[in-house]
Amino acid sequence: MIAIIDYDAGNIRSVEKALLLLGQGVKISSDAREILEADKVILPGVGAFGDAMSKLHTRGLTDVIRQTVENGTPFLGICLGLQLLFERSDEAPGVEGLGILPGEILRIPPQENLKIPHMGWNSLHLENNGRLFKGVTEQAYVYFVHSYYLKAKEEEIVKASTEYGVHIHASVEKGNVFACQFHPEKSSDVGLQILRNFVELGQEVQ
Repeated sequence: MIAIIDYDAGNIRSVEKALLLLGQGVKISSDAREILEADKVILPGVGAFGDAMSKLHTRGLTDVIRQTVENGTPFLGICLGLQLLFERSDEAPGVEGLGILPGEILRIPPQENLKIPHMGWNSLHLENNGRLFKGVTEQAYVYFVHSYYLKAKEEEIVKASTEYGVHIHASVEKGNVFACQFHPEKSSDVGLQILRNFVELGQEVQ
């Protein structure tokens, strides 16, 4: 069973629908026991960094997420879910992220003829043999919606990147932790392949 963490941050039903299409059992939950007992866990989300961290704290989910990761359970952050895994964000100065991965979330710098938020399809440059990208071709297109982007401290955890006025770390993997800035659940066949690769991961993914 795959648990989708419910912290009132949106984008849950589209993730659930994609997983059901892949034949997976899905539980949308904010219950610690259900999350900790799941085979895999997904943290989706759209919205503001500070508000999301407040909701995770209020529901007691920050410790649950850390425990899930420590237990070695495959864990996937999507969009805002990726950003929350890191240390800080320009969007919410003074608010600490989960700090599970080292790095920061920066605002996409404004440029002439560059629309922000970044909303639409961009191609991926694949690197460092990402397990989520098995069967995905170089320069495959995926769907983004965001105004802030990841700059990871550890280049080796970056498995896909894209360009949108700045170099964006679009997907990372470290041990049992996986994350995508883009929305695989909205990225057609390419996105379904990425989710399928996550689904097919073994429990021991270190």
